[in-house]
Amino acid sequence: MGTLPPFPPLLLLVAVIFSFLSSSCFAVTSHEAAAIARRQLLNFEKHGDHVHIDIDIEIKVSNPRLAAAHRALHALKRALYSDPGNFTGDWDGPDVCAYNGVLCAPSPDNASASAVASLDMNAADVAGYLPREIGLLSDLAVLHLNSNRFCGVIPEEVANMTRLYELDVSNNRLVGAFPGAVLRVPELSYLDIRFNDFDGPIPPELFLRPYDAIFLNNNRFTSGIPDTIGRSTASVIVLANNDLGGCIPPTIGQAAATLDQFVFLNNSLTGCLPLESGLLANATVFDVSHNLLTGAIPATMGGLAKVEQLDLSHNTFTGVVPGDVCGLPALTNLSVSYNFFAGEDAQCSSALLDAKLDKSLEDEANCMGNVRPMQRSAGECAPVVSHPVDCSKTKPCGWPAPAKKPAPESSKHSPPPPPPPAPIFNCSTLDSSYGLLRKIRSAVNKLLKQMTKHLSGSVVGP
Repeated sequence: MGTLPPFPPLLLLVAVIFSFLSSSCFAVTSHEAAAIARRQLLNFEKHGDHVHIDIDIEIKVSNPRLAAAHRALHALKRALYSDPGNFTGDWDGPDVCAYNGVLCAPSPDNASASAVASLDMNAADVAGYLPREIGLLSDLAVLHLNSNRFCGVIPEEVANMTRLYELDVSNNRLVGAFPGAVLRVPELSYLDIRFNDFDGPIPPELFLRPYDAIFLNNNRFTSGIPDTIGRSTASVIVLANNDLGGCIPPTIGQAAATLDQFVFLNNSLTGCLPLESGLLANATVFDVSHNLLTGAIPATMGGLAKVEQLDLSHNTFTGVVPGDVCGLPALTNLSVSYNFFAGEDAQCSSALLDAKLDKSLEDEANCMGNVRPMQRSAGECAPVVSHPVDCSKTKPCGWPAPAKKPAPESSKHSPPPPPPPAPIFNCSTLDSSYGLLRKIRSAVNKLLKQMTKHLSGSVVGP
């Protein structure tokens, strides 16, 4: 019987490297993302304005709702560029209710028939685009696609999902203007499109929809915060890490009945805190840090009776930190650091706050001299403190916000805000590494072929 020569250590190393490089855990490159987007556009142009249900003649699905779902799911599978975990591996055959990630329930119109009620592809690590046929999932109540590598745009046919209640497409690389189709989904309550590449203005209509939660953070939205935000019924509004500019509309106070979490950090917001901010008596989180807000803290902020986390840090606020703010009954964390406050009310003293073990105060990098530790120098404070902004004389802001102007000289004394945190699955984070690894993989392939040929020719006959 023939024998093989000893397995070369180099070949073992090559095999291990090849196995690692064959993994699809790396994000698609910018070039590949653009290619996926072009495929989506070509698909849209091919099908025109209509989506037809066309089931393979060998697949028999008697339930028309499931037949439509079959069409949608198979279109989605075909639109995938990569499925390294084989998430859609069992998406074959007529029984869509048995597909991975799919949940069926009795049809809303006919309890004796099934319908696809939920599609959960969270963290599947698939790459591709969303086809128009996805709108055929008209019975879907929950659509979870977060932490994948979907590129391109959200198709208009999403508006056909008339029963959709929860939409989560966060942590992808979706692009374009705010997806207006979601505003036409009548029963939508939870909207999460954070960590994508959406840009342009936020439509005022967004805050007129009966949503409970709105997550738009870590995109590239601009043009300010629409005045309609005060008419929102959402309990959570997170607009952090965009580039909105403009000021916080005074209408924010109109959302007092429902707003629980108010997170607007790192948005280049300017102007003063509106007096109406203090009307948000039900808010537990109020975060406007890392902006360019100025003036004094309005006394009305003492009305935030339920706020637990109040973050005003990294702005250009001046004046004195009010005692009513430090003494808020539910407050556990107050941060006013990296501003230009000249002092704090007696209620804000460390002795009082230390006595309440459930409270913390961060007030470094202000202009309080030797009264508090780690303060700015007199030279850094003087240009700002000597020219305080009178908020009673500032002009009301409007929407859309005007184009951004260069930051005022005073703001240059404040350390720049940190960059927004990177998405978990950013399609461009590993572009350079991915390109290098593709070259290495090609070289490894050639080496493997040479090794295989060598081994084949080294077999000793009987």
